[in-house]
Amino acid sequence: MILRGTILRFTYGIILIFLSINFGHAQDIHYSQFYNSPMNINPALTGIFNGDSRVNISLRDQWRGVPVPWTTVSLSYDRKFYPKNRDNGFFAGALLYNYDRQGDARVTLNNINLSGSYTHLINTNNVLTFGAVLGFNSRGFDPNSLTWDKQWVDGDFFSSLPSGESFDMERVNFVETAAGVNYRWQKSQRTKFDIGLGLFHIVRPQTNFYQTESERLPRRVSVSGIGSIELTERLDFQLNLLYQLQEEYREAIIGGLAKLYLNKQRGKVTTIELGLGYRASHALFPTLAIRYNEYYISGSYDIDLTEFGDIHGNNGGPEVHFRYIFTSVKPLKYFKICPIF
Repeated sequence: MILRGTILRFTYGIILIFLSINFGHAQDIHYSQFYNSPMNINPALTGIFNGDSRVNISLRDQWRGVPVPWTTVSLSYDRKFYPKNRDNGFFAGALLYNYDRQGDARVTLNNINLSGSYTHLINTNNVLTFGAVLGFNSRGFDPNSLTWDKQWVDGDFFSSLPSGESFDMERVNFVETAAGVNYRWQKSQRTKFDIGLGLFHIVRPQTNFYQTESERLPRRVSVSGIGSIELTERLDFQLNLLYQLQEEYREAIIGGLAKLYLNKQRGKVTTIELGLGYRASHALFPTLAIRYNEYYISGSYDIDLTEFGDIHGNNGGPEVHFRYIFTSVKPLKYFKICPIF
């Protein structure tokens, strides 16, 4: 009871923080449905799912009405590894690829991460996971897609004129490092809470395009809370909380999902999820998701409530996630690893 009370007080505190702030978008890759791209917010969420291995595909498209479109794609695969002589924990490994393209300069990011985690089962209801990431990033831009002041003459634009700008490089490569911790309290497969902390860009790499300048990528701190509770035999409610900090940039998201079980028969499990989220930079995103056994697809659409969205006739953009979980039949002893995970 004391542990549960602590979790509830922590959750209420996070909610109050979310409702009292008004921040802009974070600098790094971000999703409204952050819980469907878990390793982008915390490497300790590697392997935290009910099954043996998992595939996630995510796509976000935004700001096409401005038009300076931002497109983000993420692909990931993670799986668990069960030690032969250990029944109170397991390891997990993952491969994550991110692609991000932003704005008129076509600033692109290609990111490949290898992550690993260890999950320790304190007891049936309490689970603690530690995770780390080592990755490679390549960021570049296309100067030919931009216009420069020296290419404008008497109000006319001449693309054949030289820009007068010189860059030491148009692409930079750097290493990604991250670490995280996640705590799970679980009563059953449908009632559980995850509270996690992730730290990205631990070794702050240089990312500037001029060799004469020294600019290092700011560290990103991510605090997340994901909780699900079984309300009735056929209805669950999921609460999602995220707060990210990267120097002066902030991102805060709060959302909820109602999960309705249309069919609970083994081999035909079907759920439909309806939800609504709020980004503290004044954006709403309704969400619809469908699950059939191990197949899961979810879609949302950001609705920009700011004056910027009204002026440009742009309401953000769509976001889609697909997931499939593989589960194999294991010897009886392995069921002791995590019976209700």
